[in-house]
Amino acid sequence: MNIKEHLGGFALLGLVLTLGAVALDSAIFFRLLIGLGLGYALTRASLGFAGSVNRAYRAGSTRLMRALMLMFVATAIASTAFLYQKDPTDMGLWVNPINLGLILGGLMFGFGMTFAGCCASGVLTYFSNSLARPALVLFSFGMGVFLGFPLQAQEGWIRESLISTATYEGKGVFLPDLFAGGPLDGYFGAILLTAIFAGIVIWLSHRYERNRKQNDTFIGVAAEKEQLESTPSDLSQHPFFSAETYHALFVKRWTMTTGVAVIVVLFTLLMGVTGSGWGASSPFGFWFGRILIAIGTDPAAIAEFTQRPEHLFTMPFFDHPVNVQNIGIMLGAVISMLLAGRFLSGMSKLRLGKQEAAMLVVAGLAMGLGTRFANGCNVGALYTPIANFSLSGWIFLVVMVAGGIFGNWLGKKMKNA
Repeated sequence: MNIKEHLGGFALLGLVLTLGAVALDSAIFFRLLIGLGLGYALTRASLGFAGSVNRAYRAGSTRLMRALMLMFVATAIASTAFLYQKDPTDMGLWVNPINLGLILGGLMFGFGMTFAGCCASGVLTYFSNSLARPALVLFSFGMGVFLGFPLQAQEGWIRESLISTATYEGKGVFLPDLFAGGPLDGYFGAILLTAIFAGIVIWLSHRYERNRKQNDTFIGVAAEKEQLESTPSDLSQHPFFSAETYHALFVKRWTMTTGVAVIVVLFTLLMGVTGSGWGASSPFGFWFGRILIAIGTDPAAIAEFTQRPEHLFTMPFFDHPVNVQNIGIMLGAVISMLLAGRFLSGMSKLRLGKQEAAMLVVAGLAMGLGTRFANGCNVGALYTPIANFSLSGWIFLVVMVAGGIFGNWLGKKMKNA
């Protein structure tokens, strides 16, 4: 056991909770708790949105993609508890427009995340086992979001939906509208349609993985193999204060099912308490603007360029709820790695080659701009819209996967050149 790392994990957790409880108001502190939980679950269960494409292309495994589909359906069902017999327009739902921006943004985001190895939320957990790579991605991602702000604010091909339904006229397709007059005010039909979409993806994923195995090109993923080979823990066989009990509670990887269940619960709590889904990307653009202000740029000029309120770039950092939530995700990932004794052993080299650094910058910029075109990242344009019954989320999934396939293909060509 790595006693120093384990103690460091408990110390960091205690410090974060203490400082958060003292310095933050209740609503912001809640965001911190949600962030800690998300970061911990994503890391402990080895989950990530970018990995769903990268693992499939590079290793042939679609287990993560299939797990995400179950997560989407379960979250949509849970979200219905807050939506049924309520006016959805009062709920702050993420029903995004379906347009050229969604398609282009999804392609760019999928392309970028293949080279970055992570997405908007993933880069926060990436800090738990590396420094240089995620720092470069985070900086260029923030730059991309910042540069995309003015386009998102005024371009019709980003803001206006080509197709929409009655509840969100001109803004997007709300699936319950397709079943108006049906059981549960259309939510029953929307849930079934969501399950059908997820089922199609799961079926295609199974066929793809089977073909990879038949063609002897299936490699598999080390973390997934560890999860599959792990046997259930029987805590009754060991004293509570023992190495075996500690390993079961804090070291042993969660199954994907456990990770998915925890994230569904956290998302449902977030939506129930705040009335908002999970978003992550916009604050990165605000952080980049803060850097510009720190080196002398006029805040008014930044607000005019981005067409965003000036206070978003100048307000106290920890007064912004998503800032705190994002920091919580990062800290939750670090705490998970420390408690498991994997933090120091997982730290990668600090130096990067010029070509690798250049590709990371391109990837970050592509993802950042992509989030503005698609009105969100893998959580803001994919997970939350699907959970909120927006058709846009499923379209983003298709084009994101297409962009990811192209990015992996191009990366392989460059590597072999």
